[in-house]
Amino acid sequence: MLENSLQKLVPFFVKFSNLKVIRTLKSGFIRTVPFTLIGSIFLLIMYFPINGYNEFMSGIFGENWLEPLAKVVSGTYDILAILAAFALAYEYCKDEGLDGVPAGLFAISGLIIFSPNSAATVSGEVLGGILPLAWIGGKGLIAAVIAGFISGSLYTWFIKRNISIKLPDTVPPAVANSFAALIPGVVILITYALLHIIAGAITDGTVTETIYYWLQIPLQNLTDSLPGVIIMAFGVSLFWWCGVHGDAIITSGILAPILNSNLLANKAIIDSGGALIVGENAKILTEQFTLFIKMGGAGATMGLIISMVLFGKSQQMRQLGKLGLGPALFNINEPLIFGTPIIFNPILFIPFILAPTINAIIGYFAISTGLIAPFGGVTVPWTLPAIISGLFIGGWKVALLQAGLILLDILIYLPFFRVHDKLLLKKELEMEVDLNA
Repeated sequence: MLENSLQKLVPFFVKFSNLKVIRTLKSGFIRTVPFTLIGSIFLLIMYFPINGYNEFMSGIFGENWLEPLAKVVSGTYDILAILAAFALAYEYCKDEGLDGVPAGLFAISGLIIFSPNSAATVSGEVLGGILPLAWIGGKGLIAAVIAGFISGSLYTWFIKRNISIKLPDTVPPAVANSFAALIPGVVILITYALLHIIAGAITDGTVTETIYYWLQIPLQNLTDSLPGVIIMAFGVSLFWWCGVHGDAIITSGILAPILNSNLLANKAIIDSGGALIVGENAKILTEQFTLFIKMGGAGATMGLIISMVLFGKSQQMRQLGKLGLGPALFNINEPLIFGTPIIFNPILFIPFILAPTINAIIGYFAISTGLIAPFGGVTVPWTLPAIISGLFIGGWKVALLQAGLILLDILIYLPFFRVHDKLLLKKELEMEVDLNA
């Protein structure tokens, strides 16, 4: 019945998906898939979750064996905002039948204008003239989206109205196009500068920092409670659905001090010989709790990837399922998020939000009612597969709970996935008919 109800909403989903802003976001972020896929492979090699792996690799390749791999990861994940800014502006113009390269390059300039050019060292010394990677990676994705759309829309507006410097036809096209970009480029960069001034006047920070820190305000008072757990699970997935690194903003950003302090509080109780008792001294919302909501990656997408592998009909979903299963086992799902795509996909919005949120609620009540014990000081790498991670942090009960949640997530994702898969299969069949015509 749920699937039939969703089928009735397909026309709305299709109309929503065909909005220019949605088309641009989808096609723009898909352009970044090769980088996230390559980065995830190297990330997996770096943090393969078996005991003694690092020592084994160090014995073969030396103590600095991680350094070149980290460079590759940095050259993919850590510049994702730059890649997205260019891709979004490029795709916006391409959708209008224009050359999107100039707009893409201006979008990169805009992201640099938006971002901080200084950073504080551990000792507190402020270093100027640098571009912190944090702001051109996950933390800068919202700013990248804004920069991309500003550049793409303004560049399109000027070129479509022939408001540009015209050179004789005898001038080579590459040179002529460069001069044609001057007038829109000046206006675009002035717009970025004005936004920088406004952000500085309001918050005494850059545009990227303003966006980043203003998103934190509604979440700063989160406590160790069911509403806090729900907001965390819901928020991470919502940001990811919007194409923003939800973990960087919430679990690794805003909530990091809370998660770490709760973890240390539980550890201190155990170290002192005490018992963790919910409602008296134990904390529920710790770093380990996120293992319930990120099985397979953000959005608890292990349920989705299994649905792809077992029930996929379209070639795109079957192929993506095969490619994404390996990384997903280790909770790396950027290729899945940007390749399906999940971002700005109205069909998959509900399960992408619902699955981790339900997981969080069940996990919270499992701990608060004593079915499983609160987590102590044992932590595991986030790349450790579900069930195995549960064994390490809480024993067989936690592992069994994770297994049950994965089965539940499959049931949550499956009806929505089938709708999405049928649409893709229909398009593939139509393309096949056109090719054979």
